Amino acid sequence: MNLEGLISVARGESPADLVLVNAKIINTLTGEIEEGNVAIYQKHIAGIGDYDQGKEIIDLGGRYLAPGLIDGHIHLESTMLHPAEFAKTVVPRGVSAVATDLHEIANVSGLRGIRFMLDAVRDCP
Repeated sequence: MNLEGLISVARGESPADLVLVNAKIINTLTGEIEEGNVAIYQKHIAGIGDYDQGKEIIDLGGRYLAPGLIDGHIHLESTMLHPAEFAKTVVPRGVSAVATDLHEIANVSGLRGIRFMLDAVRDCP
């Protein structure tokens, strides 16, 4: 990522790659819904505010934007689901990332088990 470019877009000095305008942004820290625009540069959020210059502009017409949820601690193998099946259950509910501790499969199957899990998640959302 080009940090200088990101900062330039965040400051409003350069156009964003994409601007999502007329959004209702869910602030998960305050519980409030804020209205504004989101500037995106090289797949990174540069800022939220009054951005209106972008190579592409998409009008969300008041639709809601919500950040993806991160499950910060899970033992994926304890769910008794194949990783693809686990993803099918949590992704539609807003979970976009998990931090999993694979110690159980490592204890039982060693490196072979870890490789199985890595291969199993390779094509998951």
